[in-house]
Amino acid sequence: SREQIIKIAADNGNRWKEMRRFSVMTLRSFGMGKRSIEECVQEEARCLVEELRKTKCSPCDPTLYLGCAPCNVICSIVFHNRFDYKDQHLLSFLEKFDENIKILSSPWIQVCNNFPALIDYFPGSHKIFLKNIADMKQYFFEKIVEHQESLDINNPRDFIDCFLIQMEEYNQETEFTTEALITTVNDLFGAGTETVSSTLKYGILLLLKYPEITAKVQEEIDHVIGRHRSPCMQDKSHMPYTEAVVHEIQRYIDLLPTSGPRATTCDIKFRNYFIPKGTTIIVSLTSVLHDSKEFPNPEKFDPGHFLDENGKFKKSDYFIPFSTGKRVCAGESLARMELFLFLTTILQNFHLKSVDDLKDLDITPITRGFASVPPKYQLCFVPF
Repeated sequence: SREQIIKIAADNGNRWKEMRRFSVMTLRSFGMGKRSIEECVQEEARCLVEELRKTKCSPCDPTLYLGCAPCNVICSIVFHNRFDYKDQHLLSFLEKFDENIKILSSPWIQVCNNFPALIDYFPGSHKIFLKNIADMKQYFFEKIVEHQESLDINNPRDFIDCFLIQMEEYNQETEFTTEALITTVNDLFGAGTETVSSTLKYGILLLLKYPEITAKVQEEIDHVIGRHRSPCMQDKSHMPYTEAVVHEIQRYIDLLPTSGPRATTCDIKFRNYFIPKGTTIIVSLTSVLHDSKEFPNPEKFDPGHFLDENGKFKKSDYFIPFSTGKRVCAGESLARMELFLFLTTILQNFHLKSVDDLKDLDITPITRGFASVPPKYQLCFVPF
């Protein structure tokens, strides 16, 4: 069921508060060795470019490349280790994440969400989903054991080390347990890999479909960054059009149409409806991201939705692809960093050449359940 997707999102009470506080603080402040998380993303962006060069302008499906890059960022943060794009552990991660997203977006799971009792009595794809989760957790447990054997409390290497140090500092009464660490690591991968990967894949497809928009982004890249250094987050404030494009990609694709389940903490009256305390609430993010008053012609891909009359970037309170409120996605800042750095680094180095005629390029998602899954496509990455 939807509650089995990500425990950080589904847990409540003290466990949720402790795990979220720790995760957000660690992601915000922790540097692997002497490197910041931004440097980690920049390194992975350079590795991605080198892998794309190996395609030698031949038509390719970008799914694998755009999956490996964000997954490696999480691996670097959690394990202090990135993997080669042909590594079997990395490929196994991606296969399981991709399979689970498709399962969660399938009609069967939508039925089970409405009638949870079916899960106990019928065979179905949910069993594959749960097996994938179990396999991942077993791998994480083995990595945690390795970390415990080589832990130096004065020199934490990664997220797991930081968590293990917390476990040693507090007694057994706290929420910092091995089980909680396995769940939290699983959540970081589940929430931080497939979502960024799908957004990048969908973003590249939209940039293929609208080459005039891509040309404007590349013009801004040439003006602000040039071709001889890696993009960095400081560049973003000088690149309003590029930032508008990244925001519009997220708004337009509407990757997660609804929020995870929430619950009212008290009795409340909303638009003449009385909602008792403890009622499960699911927010329609689509209704906000595609609000026609805030975003004229919401079904059109238009970076102008985030630009004012002077071409400056325009923030919008209706931009909530990461959900909203106290339970907004804990990895929002990391995801924003990855989307900006990966997309600008790709466009800094390559011309995107479509294999199909642009009018035949389909940008309709193949499924829209838990997530909007982009269609398969091929393109050529032509170096400048």
